Amino acid sequence: MRLGGKATLLGDDIDTDVIFPARYLAVLDPRDQSRHLFEPLGEPLRQRALAGGMLVVGWNFGCGSSREHAVTAMIGGGIRLVIARSFARIYFRNAINNGLAVVSCSAAVEVIGEGDQVEVDLARGRVWTPRGEVAFEPLPPELLRILAAGGLWASRQKTGEAA
Repeated sequence: MRLGGKATLLGDDIDTDVIFPARYLAVLDPRDQSRHLFEPLGEPLRQRALAGGMLVVGWNFGCGSSREHAVTAMIGGGIRLVIARSFARIYFRNAINNGLAVVSCSAAVEVIGEGDQVEVDLARGRVWTPRGEVAFEPLPPELLRILAAGGLWASRQKTGEAA
């Protein structure tokens, strides 16, 4: 599974309230949610993130509450990939479950610059950047199947599993 986009860079410890503020939790449609994505960081950053389709972030991305809105707002805005030094555990799981590709790779974060065009092969564990190729631990086949299906619910629908 290959994905790519134009990188928008963020720092460390970006919590779910920064990704998707709690005051909008009643907004359920992911496209509507995307209007509030990264609202505390300003409209220019939100626009870059949505236009580029991928984020490159620091340590502990998605810390804070377990709200899925922090993932579904990204998906609603067309973001399909997040590369991080590390993820908060619940955010990582919510991302996979909802069909958002996430990659932990400090080496990639080191070499990717703002606006760089980046391509990732999740199955082979490779990131291609303007400054070269970086390897990471490939995602397990089970997670790749969930992502390819568009999330856990879609994956279970295709296989006939109970939710």
